[in-house]
Amino acid sequence: MADAFESLYEQGFQAFHTGNHEAATAALVQALQLRPDHQRAISGLGMVLLGRGLYPQGWALYEARKSVDPTPLDGGDIPEWNGDPLDRRRLLVWPEQGLGDEIQMARYIPLLKGAGRVTLACSPPLARLFGDLGVDIFPTEGAAPPPADVYVRNFSLPRLLGTTLETIPPAPYLRAPADPKRDGVGFVWRGDPTHPNDARRSLPSPDVLAPLGEVAELVDLQTPRGDFLDTAARIQGLDLVVTVDTSMAHLAGALGMPCWVMLPAHGTDWRWLRGRADSPWYPSLRLYRQTTPGDWAEVVARMKADLAAARS
Repeated sequence: MADAFESLYEQGFQAFHTGNHEAATAALVQALQLRPDHQRAISGLGMVLLGRGLYPQGWALYEARKSVDPTPLDGGDIPEWNGDPLDRRRLLVWPEQGLGDEIQMARYIPLLKGAGRVTLACSPPLARLFGDLGVDIFPTEGAAPPPADVYVRNFSLPRLLGTTLETIPPAPYLRAPADPKRDGVGFVWRGDPTHPNDARRSLPSPDVLAPLGEVAELVDLQTPRGDFLDTAARIQGLDLVVTVDTSMAHLAGALGMPCWVMLPAHGTDWRWLRGRADSPWYPSLRLYRQTTPGDWAEVVARMKADLAAARS
């Protein structure tokens, strides 16, 4: 039985990786019939369903991630919030995953702040950017969690608040002062090298984007200057941002900034769904998907044609 489970489990994630979400669903459902308590398989099936846009089912199963990815608050003195009325209780929202994920989930904070006293814990580079959300901000690095009556992981908020594709809290929801206007297209060509899919989602070199320089001035945003509030100011002074799937896409989308996101053929993240050029999470984004694994030149050629048409 163990061998059968492992085979189905591997089949499921391989199918998900290559974009065959229906086959991934079938394999993981069969795997869970053999081991119904396998938390990674349950969480993985949740991601697959989220990638299919089946949000109510996906969010519920994705809760299994808690068993395999603990936070400093799990099992402590602060109980986890279950979505019941806060009644002015102190709620601590705890971050999960990467910087872009924190930006994506920040859209839920304005929905919470009227019900209780909310503290948003975040990575330090995001603290000033999140300062305009109207709640207390707690940079997580090097300090004990602040007092709270209940806590919630940020990726549990979509389930607790009943998020469907049609009810995603709209963007923009972040603001920042803008730098002086500069004609140009900002670009980010690689993400965090420790990301498990970074070899596919990042470009091999910034030179891949050189054709765009034939129709617009390119502005390198790869090297940070300050924190995310400083970066937000920089990009708002530009005409457009072009980026691989990294935190810059979330930042631009959360600000309502026009942004073109380059997506790999394999290993595309669940949040970008399938076969869409738009994103229900960020209306200002346009998605450019690889049609052949590893072929970024064709993606850039499409972007160049669209950029030339937009500037003509």
